[in-house]
Amino acid sequence: MPQAQTIEDRTREFVLKQFPLARRNGLKPDDKWLEAGIVDSLGILDVVNFLEAEFSVHVTDEELLPENFASLSAVVEFAHKKISALAQEKEQPCK
Repeated sequence: MPQAQTIEDRTREFVLKQFPLARRNGLKPDDKWLEAGIVDSLGILDVVNFLEAEFSVHVTDEELLPENFASLSAVVEFAHKKISALAQEKEQPCK
């Protein structure tokens, strides 16, 4: 299972590569992406696709909430929870 720092590093790298304003202004963990214009609503979908591809998690429509995608730290926390839940599912014996 990826560690929290690895999730942050990989997500930060993706955002810096994908979004020019993040590169220009830098990216602090608690910068509010939508409010600062770093990432727009379509960009959030790019972040979701990245999380699904990079960490093999599934993001449901119900999880597309501002609090899960407001900032780098929010995305990292969300991804960490999803990865942990996935790992626990794999550990559960089949019934």
